[in-house]
Amino acid sequence: MSAFNLKSSLSKIGAGILLAATAVIASPSAMAAGGGGCGTYTNADGENVTLECSHAPIDLTNKGSLQRGAAMFMNYCVGCHSAQYVRHSRIAQDLDIPPELVEKYLLVTSDQIGDHITAQIDPDTQAAWFGAAPPDLSLVNRLRGDDWVYTYLLSFYEDPSRPWGANNLVLANAAMPHVLHNLQKELGQEEYEARVGDLVNFMAWMAEPVRHERKIYGAFVLLFLLALLIPVYLLNKEFWKDVK
Repeated sequence: MSAFNLKSSLSKIGAGILLAATAVIASPSAMAAGGGGCGTYTNADGENVTLECSHAPIDLTNKGSLQRGAAMFMNYCVGCHSAQYVRHSRIAQDLDIPPELVEKYLLVTSDQIGDHITAQIDPDTQAAWFGAAPPDLSLVNRLRGDDWVYTYLLSFYEDPSRPWGANNLVLANAAMPHVLHNLQKELGQEEYEARVGDLVNFMAWMAEPVRHERKIYGAFVLLFLLALLIPVYLLNKEFWKDVK
């Protein structure tokens, strides 16, 4: 190997470490939202106000939160939305839920635990109701970001001018009704936000089930690259020591 090629390899290893660190450390919310907040709305004075995203309480090691979020998703979301890339059996396996409990409480739109999550209402019927079929939610947290989804679900307000009596600060004139309205009335605001946090936590897992493991493996990759940098640096120094 020539000294030039060795120096080039050293630079590539350094770039690889920076790239790996970015992939491990950067949050999906930050990458998806792009730092521009969660949209704008017009206040009572007619001024455009930027709505800052609320921080979603994502903790993929909290199995209790994920289990509560799974129950929330199956009770409030699958009536209209599908999650076509997620199997009920994967929920049982990853979230430590006994399969018999999944079959009893979480099989809302299917009879087989190995089936994907489908919407309860026919998409064509929903398109006639809402103007468009509700989107699949398997990857919405990867697309929008955890904080955006969390803020969106917390930003519904009453609007009699809308067909379903509700509007949203994050996504103005959204076709989605405020499906958590009754739950919000039953619970205090703090408890309601916690329940929505559980739901978004589950959706974050659903969008990337290996997200927690990816960060662990990424940390080991960084350590390996840092260890590899030492002998490569010494070898590079040895090749160039006689060059004036």
